[in-house]
Amino acid sequence: MSGTSSALKPPADAIAPVRHPDAPAPGELIGAHYEHCFGCGAGQAHGLHLAARAGEGVCITAEFTVREAHQGAPGLAHGGVLATALDETLGSLNWLLRVIAVTGRLETDFVRPVPLGTVLFLEAEVKAVAGRKIYSAATGRIGGPDGPVAVRADALFIEVKVDHFIDNGRPEEIKAAMNDPDQTRRARAFEVNP
Repeated sequence: MSGTSSALKPPADAIAPVRHPDAPAPGELIGAHYEHCFGCGAGQAHGLHLAARAGEGVCITAEFTVREAHQGAPGLAHGGVLATALDETLGSLNWLLRVIAVTGRLETDFVRPVPLGTVLFLEAEVKAVAGRKIYSAATGRIGGPDGPVAVRADALFIEVKVDHFIDNGRPEEIKAAMNDPDQTRRARAFEVNP
């Protein structure tokens, strides 16, 4: 992005990101971290149902279809929905680092309108890491991975402990997630906050 704020530029002492050895393999579908997540969960009727796949290195690809429920202006995707798709894709990068992180800052450029029925193809990459700060960028394209750019974003994620969710989430949902008998689902609910 040409107008990226200084808060999204990695400091001089930032290091290159390193893919965790237990990260999903390239091409592997990452799946929802939480069934009720608006971005990736199947439990949200009007959610994005965004499907993300691990890429090479510290990259993610994802896609979602813009449906009527995602409409802003007549026949076009709402800008907030597009920003959510970028944020969800960027948050999925944390699976590759195997850290719990939340969005600290997201700057989005809207390049062209996205019509209803469009499949938006997204790519995201971690650019640098500095302590608890994770710097990343994403691009959304219309019609395919080589299609015209519609949206792009730069982001700063902050690594947190699971207590961040326990202390701040609504108690009913936290209790339900923590009491889930499926250990994998229980752990995944708190692994990332895209």
